[in-house]
Amino acid sequence: MADRVILCFGDSNTHGTRAMRDITDRRRFARDQRWPSVMAAELGAGWEVIPEGHPGRNAVFDDPIEGAHKNGLAVLPALLETHRPIDLVIVMLGTNDLKARFSVPASDIAIGLERVVLAIRQSGLGPQNAAPKVLVAAPVPIKETGFLAPMFAGGAEKSRALAGFLREMADRQGAAFIDLAPVAEVDPTDGIHLTAEAQGAIGRAMAGAVRGMFG
Repeated sequence: MADRVILCFGDSNTHGTRAMRDITDRRRFARDQRWPSVMAAELGAGWEVIPEGHPGRNAVFDDPIEGAHKNGLAVLPALLETHRPIDLVIVMLGTNDLKARFSVPASDIAIGLERVVLAIRQSGLGPQNAAPKVLVAAPVPIKETGFLAPMFAGGAEKSRALAGFLREMADRQGAAFIDLAPVAEVDPTDGIHLTAEAQGAIGRAMAGAVRGMFG
């Protein structure tokens, strides 16, 4: 039997970016510390875990500062076709949508992510041309600290509200859902990225969620 394929579609926290000290800081956790790797180790044999984390990726916006390639919905079809057939797509996005430059409420962020979920469910790129399963992950709430605070001004409050809207959206679309707020916290160095401990905790929580979906 072929391995089940999981595509982890996310941003810098799926990429494994360390908390940033300044705009030039591009450090990254070792591969085995990143949550997709932790999840893969927890799941064991029979699973192929594909980490697809892009720093700065948001749900649906062409970023006017960082570039149009940060638009998750725009790049998603190519990634789905590249890795087909896919059993499960874990969507862990929404943090970059909190940036002040986008000026959208948490409810709109969830609607944007619903477009991402719909694209996955309508792709026919799962086994036997069916739809891949989807697990929507509400990101860890942010804190407005460090040099990134002005970029995310007003985002902390929105981030705390996002999980509720994402839960409703996942229910509406028949997707699974996990809220990461009880699982981990951001690194206070920049208020956006995760500690190594948080990466590990999320990986273990994701593995539990995946087992619950597949039995």
